[in-house]
Amino acid sequence: MRFTLICIGKTGQDYLEKGEKVYLERLKHYIKTDKIELPDIKNAKSLTSEEIKIKEGEQFLKHIKEGDKVFLLDEKGKSYTSEKFADFLQKTMNTGVRNVYFLVGGPYGFSEAIYQRADAQIRLSDMTFSHQMIRLFFLEQVYRGLTILKGEPYHHS
Repeated sequence: MRFTLICIGKTGQDYLEKGEKVYLERLKHYIKTDKIELPDIKNAKSLTSEEIKIKEGEQFLKHIKEGDKVFLLDEKGKSYTSEKFADFLQKTMNTGVRNVYFLVGGPYGFSEAIYQRADAQIRLSDMTFSHQMIRLFFLEQVYRGLTILKGEPYHHS
């Protein structure tokens, strides 16, 4: 199984990029993990937010095949405690699917086509964070979840 985080645009902040690298490296000990950064939409200023979401959605869909699991990191998604998220990860791994994609949209969110393709939506917080920061927070939570499943001391409950 492979977990892949697909994001729109570059993080652009050195401290966030360093944090992402730390957790991507840590995750290698538990599961195959990748991160794909899709390019920002060109000429976005001349497009509506809906047009931008559609173009971003087309980019996402180029990476996803039939049978892959797709989860959106979205403010309308289901919220989990760290322990419940660990259970979610375990159930996802138990499905036997080869590829699991976690999508971070741009500032306008996702297109309707992406919502329709998604298996579920995950909300990391009731607060709103930038789509750049969510990447780091999410990678840390995946790492935390996997250490919970292994009974390792990273998470203290």
